[in-house]
Amino acid sequence: MSIIEPKNPTTPTMEPMRIGNRCFESRLLVGTGKYATMDLMQAALDASGTQVVTVAVRRERLFNDQGQSLFEFLDLDRYTVLPNTAGCFSAADAVRVARLGRELLEQAGNPGASWVKLEVLGDTKTLLPDPVGTLKAVEELVKDGFEVMCYTSDDPISAVRIQEAGASCVMPAGSPIGSGQGVLNQNNIVLCLELLKANDPAYPVIVDAGVGAASDVALAMELGADGVLLNTAIAGARDPVTMAHAMRHAALAGRQSYLAGRIQKKRYATASSPIEGAISYIPGE
Repeated sequence: MSIIEPKNPTTPTMEPMRIGNRCFESRLLVGTGKYATMDLMQAALDASGTQVVTVAVRRERLFNDQGQSLFEFLDLDRYTVLPNTAGCFSAADAVRVARLGRELLEQAGNPGASWVKLEVLGDTKTLLPDPVGTLKAVEELVKDGFEVMCYTSDDPISAVRIQEAGASCVMPAGSPIGSGQGVLNQNNIVLCLELLKANDPAYPVIVDAGVGAASDVALAMELGADGVLLNTAIAGARDPVTMAHAMRHAALAGRQSYLAGRIQKKRYATASSPIEGAISYIPGE
């Protein structure tokens, strides 16, 4: 008995993700915090296939308890470092931290020094964005020459205001930071995508925060997001390296599914095999 091996179709060519003047093959952006060890972080980043890693700029987060520098474990020839203003609760603080991040990366010779992932949070309990402070910080950083990738809620109007203020990318939250609840309001994410891309279909929109499993990444990509940014879902997993692999495949599968176009949802069943021309069978004959 011969075994017929299935043919492996060539993987469809995927267009790169564009953010400003930068292009990336991977659509997964991964954070560097919360890992048990620097070595584990390094292995997880490698498994994720990411090309962009986010780094919280506040000085106490750049070194671990053993005094090891985060940058010793990041290959700057492989990864583009995206500084973020995590932990900032005012526009003034976020602007200061963004400028500090630019200085640190310029000293390291990283070409991504002019961009920043902006977070201006409203309180320590919900970690939801402060819409007024966020908009103010965007305007000031854009004037200062930054390419701003801005974290915001899933409110479509807030997202549009941030875009109008000059942000290079808007990053609506799927759910609260670190909650693992996934994309709670798919309709709002779709509305954000529709409004933000109305005048420029290539405008990048990245779902940020709340991812818990690979299925959350796939869903966000199937909705039409250009990418997904996550940290806790990998770093906090029982096996971060395996989870990073899963996230990598989910981002790719979700993007391909979106580009392929899903079938329309219907109330009733539709036969997969055609009835016309089928051989009829009558019991007893």
